[in-house]
Amino acid sequence: MDLLIQFAYPVISGYAKFTICLTMKIAYGADISFTLGFAIPLTYGDNNDLIPGGVVYSHIFTQIKRYMEKYNGSSIIRVAIKVYMSENKMMGKAVPSKDEIYISLSAIINIGLSDTDPGKAKQIKNSKRNYSNHITAYSPSRTEMKPFIVADTQTIYHNNIHKPYAIGLLLVRPGSILDNETHIMIETYFSEDDSIIMDSFEERSAKVLYDLVTRINTLVKQEQTPLTIYFHNFSRFDGILLLKHLILHHKNYTQTNDEEQSSLRGCSIFWYEDFIPLQRLIESTSSLCPELGTKGSIPYDEITLENLPEMKTRLIDYMKQDILLLGGIMKNAQENYWMQFQIDIESKITISSLSLNIFRMKFYDDQNWPIHIPNKNEDSFIRRAYYEFPMPGGVPKWESDLEGQDLENLFGFIEAYVICPKTINKRFLPYRDNKTNTLIFPTSEFIGVYYSEELKYARRLGYTVIPISGYLFEKKESPFKDFVLTLYNNRLLAKKTGNESLSFIYKILMNTLYGRFGINPKSTKTIICDNKKYIDLLMNTDFIYADEICENQFIVAYHTNTESGGDQWDPPKNAAIQLAAAITANARIYMYPFISREDCYYTDTDSVILGKPLPNDMISTNTLGMFKLEDQIVKGYF
Repeated sequence: MDLLIQFAYPVISGYAKFTICLTMKIAYGADISFTLGFAIPLTYGDNNDLIPGGVVYSHIFTQIKRYMEKYNGSSIIRVAIKVYMSENKMMGKAVPSKDEIYISLSAIINIGLSDTDPGKAKQIKNSKRNYSNHITAYSPSRTEMKPFIVADTQTIYHNNIHKPYAIGLLLVRPGSILDNETHIMIETYFSEDDSIIMDSFEERSAKVLYDLVTRINTLVKQEQTPLTIYFHNFSRFDGILLLKHLILHHKNYTQTNDEEQSSLRGCSIFWYEDFIPLQRLIESTSSLCPELGTKGSIPYDEITLENLPEMKTRLIDYMKQDILLLGGIMKNAQENYWMQFQIDIESKITISSLSLNIFRMKFYDDQNWPIHIPNKNEDSFIRRAYYEFPMPGGVPKWESDLEGQDLENLFGFIEAYVICPKTINKRFLPYRDNKTNTLIFPTSEFIGVYYSEELKYARRLGYTVIPISGYLFEKKESPFKDFVLTLYNNRLLAKKTGNESLSFIYKILMNTLYGRFGINPKSTKTIICDNKKYIDLLMNTDFIYADEICENQFIVAYHTNTESGGDQWDPPKNAAIQLAAAITANARIYMYPFISREDCYYTDTDSVILGKPLPNDMISTNTLGMFKLEDQIVKGYF
């Protein structure tokens, strides 16, 4: 609030929002910077009047509170705010004095927390989308693997901005051999090679990027097909550097996140994030690609603009090794997935979508076990039972009055009136406080939505449960049995042969499938737009952040699927929240006997830390569903 009063309120013009940015030193010493939540409104959308300070203060309190438990024990070393306004002109009011700031802050704090509803903001309309009412089987269209490109950039901090001085790329074809001799095939571009004809480092750096884009365009034309490019550490500032360069110097190209726009003429560039946890694979290159060697190192702190020419060989060799390792890892992964499942990872965005397509292609029977895709009402209701055995199948049936019906005869997701017994020491049923987004385990009476099997188990523990309403499903055997058993057995075989990387791949395939069904329809969308579109998005309630890349070009992030109207519903493809909610509920039932033990010090999803050992018949390193002894703790703090 102090920063807002000093720097924001005196200059606000038009509609305004702000975000809170924290830099923290976490427990093991690293500094991390991040933005808290979505942008907080400072003015009302209809008349641009200032929202009362107490309401803004309550928004700040709520956002910070959500991170308190997550970062407990960490230190905040820097706080910043970023203000967004619909008008470029600034009001230019006098900066308040220290006494005025103190009076304003005292008044806000003395009032206490206020209602955090700032009023309705301008809505962004989405066209109504037609989608299937059930998940379909997957039939891959590819008959062979596609080539791809791996690339890396090296940057230097110059004039307070990271700028690239070297870039390299390698075209990797299926079946090609990658080894230490491949270094000569990696194409590189080095800024100082043009120092004779270009005096400015900014110009030389821009030419490095220009040469990269030109070469990629040539390769795409030669292959006569779009190519996927895997960049090393591209999720950091490297991606922004290339994005800005494309907008400034390649205006005939189109950058988009929407595959439906791929028919645009010219070169279409798609930005995908979080494909696969490559860091884990890079760390295990010794087992995955031993012939490629290990990752090198360079003294980043010693690199200066002046010594770039003399360090060229060392810097280029380091970059080439990174590119070679990335190419080897992706090629090995591509071949493994193709051999096992006939799916080319080059066509997949995330590991969860890859897992889903494997399930849909190899194990899913959409004729006898069609997985229903919930509509908005169904999804919103069932999601209240999803807090991170038999499965709910078929098309759900809504029952508005379940009072008086026998809980044992109900199967699905039920809103119920619940009373927790006073005798229970460790509560079983969770409840999420919508105002603070905090997960609690109530000790009194409450109303919530739960999976029917969870309510039945709670009643056996002594809870009073009175059904009110809900969506009822058919009780069916799990459709994932063959999928899980096949991947689990493959993982055991990989571990037996010492292939830890392949074992890890099978593990994340198993662990990400159920989460993909529970994907939140409220998602973050990032687009590039002009000033007019930026203002429209700023007026949206769930605007997150924006940065001006160049004149009249902004990169903007905002949430979708947040409006209340039915025509705003644009669900993710192949989402089935009922399956994810049922799986997590069954997991809680399975884990509760261990969590409720007096000697349980800590629990996390499928693991516990106990004061006394489990019986030997509950422990196994190779039996699915059994516990595995990970470690024996001599001394711990909880």
